[in-house]
Amino acid sequence: MELHSELERLIADPAIAASVAQRVETLLAQARETTERQAREVERQATELHAAKAKIQALTLELAHLRRMRFGVKSEALSGEVRDLFQETLASDVAAAEAELARRQAEMEAPPGTPRPKRERAGRQPLPEHLPRIEHRHEPESCTCGGCGKDLVLIGEDISEQLDVEPAKFVVHRHIRPQYACRACETVTAAPIPPAVIDGGMAATGLLAWVIIGKYLDHLPLYRLERMAARDGVALSRSTLAEWVGRIGVALQPLADRLTALLLARPVLHADETPVQQLDPGNGKTKRAYLWAYMSNVLETGPPIVVFDYQTSRSGAHARNFLAEWQGKLMVDDFGGYKAIFGQGVTELGCFAHARRKFFELNEAQANPIAQEALLRIAALYAIEARGKSMWIEERAELRQMEAQPLLASMHGWLKATRLTVANGGGTAKAIDYSLKRWPALARYAETGHLPVDNNVVENAIRPICLGKKNWLFTGSERAGKRAAAIQSLLATAALNGLDPAAWLRDTLGKLPTCLNSEIDSLLPLPACPLSDHTA
Repeated sequence: MELHSELERLIADPAIAASVAQRVETLLAQARETTERQAREVERQATELHAAKAKIQALTLELAHLRRMRFGVKSEALSGEVRDLFQETLASDVAAAEAELARRQAEMEAPPGTPRPKRERAGRQPLPEHLPRIEHRHEPESCTCGGCGKDLVLIGEDISEQLDVEPAKFVVHRHIRPQYACRACETVTAAPIPPAVIDGGMAATGLLAWVIIGKYLDHLPLYRLERMAARDGVALSRSTLAEWVGRIGVALQPLADRLTALLLARPVLHADETPVQQLDPGNGKTKRAYLWAYMSNVLETGPPIVVFDYQTSRSGAHARNFLAEWQGKLMVDDFGGYKAIFGQGVTELGCFAHARRKFFELNEAQANPIAQEALLRIAALYAIEARGKSMWIEERAELRQMEAQPLLASMHGWLKATRLTVANGGGTAKAIDYSLKRWPALARYAETGHLPVDNNVVENAIRPICLGKKNWLFTGSERAGKRAAAIQSLLATAALNGLDPAAWLRDTLGKLPTCLNSEIDSLLPLPACPLSDHTA
């Protein structure tokens, strides 16, 4: 070997030369091994980097797709309940994709072992001020400087907040009534028993409100409430819960009746209906019943009111019986059950959202130039409504007269002219005929500043109940349906007026036993001060 020969020439002692040669060979072998190991590490890192870049690219594309789905989903493409669930899932997926993408990018940019940077939170909403605050102070382990040993001086505080929740907590109210005797008169005196909405019952108002809110607002069957109480070691049988629900329904019925009377004093109403299933014990099956909804006009003054009326069929007689002697303007869809109401003091208002839906469905089935033109014209009308939403009634009336009425006249002429070019029986003809047949009712809203353009508000009021049907499936009887309608009317009206339905119900159940009939309006879920007569 050349290295060994050279060492023997330079070093006289052969043993030392051999030792040095062996040492050099060992170092060279270690260097070759290190080089090979580093080469393998570089190759591995290159492979991981390529995989990471591919994953980031895939996540970026997935996130872009999810965002397009979130902001581009058509409102009519899915039913309300399915759309809600879809949006919830989509929001979770977007958040997960964003978090994973941020983590992958941080891992690529930072060298191994670098601590992960604190995530910047942009635009988070402040937590509600009315919630109680529980403070946790986190002091350093030592109040002296770790460098020089001198005392630390407070220069400020870093405050962050987290939202927490406590599950329903059961407590027992113990009422103690001392008994005092008069020896001379031989009488006993004690404080009177506090009045309760259920005489002699063991449930306080908070528990009764919890049951009613759980059943009618959160749509939880009683057996689920029974299980929730059992987890806290509280035995509440379904029969007991059912008895409470029945008694509370009777106690709240006068409030629901009064709410109906106030609603029927309004000059403009919305009406709609949704099917529900009612148990038919005789046949061991269910039959179809209907929940009719009537709502006040949100463009007029006064607090909003919604009233539900449970009936066993969709017969128009139920709407006639509910409205009775009422006269005014009624916003409805094209359901034939309302037709007999119109005339004799009741004027029909047509829903532009339903007219638009005919063209939307036509265009969704297959691109249709006529449907697209109709949609653009209707969108222009809704753009005017969006601008006038916050205006006073007089201002909105002027806006509609100046801008909406000319567009309506143009659209009406276009619909009539286009209809002459379309063959009978097709989807285009049916969509146009729907609008032309109802045109006076559709265009009537633009004559004033207080009439609604569509029936969406009452449909939105029904939506929570439609979602709840997925849980409770059917009503047990006609009486149960009417009880549910009365309670839902009160809770939904409370929510429309910005009240917490649970807090309102708890307070009302406490006051109801001592409330005089002449003071019943003070218990309704309406704000104390009505809106100004000049506001929208």
